[in-house]
Amino acid sequence: MAIEQDVLVIGGGLAGVTAAVSTARTGADVRLVSYKQPTLRHASGLIDVLGYTPDGEGPLVDPFAALATLPEGHPYERVGEDAVRAGLTLFDDLADGTYEGNHTERNALIPTQGGRVKPTARYPASAAAGLASDERDALLVGFERLVGFDAPLSAARLNAAGAPFAARGATVEFPAELSADPKVTRFAHLLDRDEAGGDGPEGSVRRALAERVATHLDGEKRIGFPAVLGDDHPEAVRADLEAHLGVDVFEVPMGPPSLPGLRLEDRLYDALDAEGVRIETGNPVVGYEAGPDGDRIAAVTVDRNGATVPYAAEQFVLATGGLVGKGIETDRAGVAEPIFDCHVAHPPDRYDWFDDDAFGDHRFARFGVDPDRELRPRDARGEVEFDNLRAAGAVLGHYDFTAEKSGSGVSLATGFHAGRLAGENT
Repeated sequence: MAIEQDVLVIGGGLAGVTAAVSTARTGADVRLVSYKQPTLRHASGLIDVLGYTPDGEGPLVDPFAALATLPEGHPYERVGEDAVRAGLTLFDDLADGTYEGNHTERNALIPTQGGRVKPTARYPASAAAGLASDERDALLVGFERLVGFDAPLSAARLNAAGAPFAARGATVEFPAELSADPKVTRFAHLLDRDEAGGDGPEGSVRRALAERVATHLDGEKRIGFPAVLGDDHPEAVRADLEAHLGVDVFEVPMGPPSLPGLRLEDRLYDALDAEGVRIETGNPVVGYEAGPDGDRIAAVTVDRNGATVPYAAEQFVLATGGLVGKGIETDRAGVAEPIFDCHVAHPPDRYDWFDDDAFGDHRFARFGVDPDRELRPRDARGEVEFDNLRAAGAVLGHYDFTAEKSGSGVSLATGFHAGRLAGENT
C-alpha cells in the first residue's frame, strides 16, 4: 500500500526545506524525502539574492532594483518580486535572530576565506563585525593546521582589492592537541567544551587562544577568525574571545564543510520538526506512477534497500538540485531530469554546452527544467507536463547561480512559491 500525504517534497536542501515549511503553513500534511545529506553543510552559510546581473554587472548594491531587468524564464521573473521578498521573510522567521541583514534592502559585502568580497542579503550574526564596508582595521587569524584559511594571503588580497580598511594576517598554533589534518568540527568542539587540553589558565582553550592572538594585535579594533568558533555554542565562544581580547570578533565564511552551513542546517531541520513535517532521508526517489489521464502524478516510487515503495500525494515539489546535486544529469546522450523525465533544453552538440574560456558563458550552468509561473515544469512545446508537480531551487533552468550569486535567494523564493501553491491546491 502507498504511503500517503497531501504534499510530498523531494529534496532536503534550502529549496526543499523552504517548500516544506511553506506548505505546512497552509495546513497541508507534508512529507520531505531526501536521498543524501542536505547540501547546506557544503555552503558558506551566506544567503544571497542577486550579487551580479546575468550579463556580469555588479556587485549590485540593491538586488531588488535589478529584478525587473532579468530575462524571461529566470526563476525570479517566473515568481515575481513578491515571492522573493516572502522567501526572505520566511527565512528571517526561521533564522530567529541568528542572521542579520534584514534591516536593509542593500547587499552587504562579506569577506570570504580567499580574500574575496561577496555581496549577500543575509549573513550570520557571527560575521557581522567583518563587513567590508566597515572602515575599522582588521586582523585576520589563521591556524597552522587549518589549511582552508591562509590569513596573510586573505589580508593581502583584501588590501589589493581596495577595501576601505587595512587588513593584516597572522597564523598561530591552535592551543590544543590536534591531528595532522583536523576537521573543522574538531576546532569547533574544542572551543565549545573549553576544557582541559588548552595550555592557558585552568586549561581554557578559549583563553589560551586569546592570549596567543593578543600578541599579534597592533591597534586593530576587530579580529577575523576562520568560521570554526563553536558548533553548539558559537555565541558563547565568540563572546569569550571578545571579552579576553577587548575587540570585536567575527568569523570569515569558508568552503565545505562549513560550520555556518551546519548550524543553519540544524536550525532549519528543527523548524521542520516544529511545523510537523515528516522527514525521511537515505532512500532515493527512483521514479513515478502517472494518473489515469497521464497529466497528473499519482505517486513516486522510493527505493528502500531494493524494495520499491510508492508514496502517493495530491501535490509534489521537486527540489533535488542541479548538476552538482544530481537533480539534473548528463551523459553522452544528452541532459535529463532523472525522476519525472521533465524536459531540459540543451544544445545537441556537447561542445556547445561550454565556452572555451574558463570564465566565459557556459550554457551547462543554466541547464534545468523550464517552469511556468506556477513553477510547473513544461515540455519542449511549452505545455505543462504534470498539473500537480512544481519545481524549486537549482533544478530550475535559465539562471547561473554561481555567476549571479543568486542560489540561496532562488531557493527561498521558488521554495516558498512552490510550497504555498502546492498546499493551496490540496
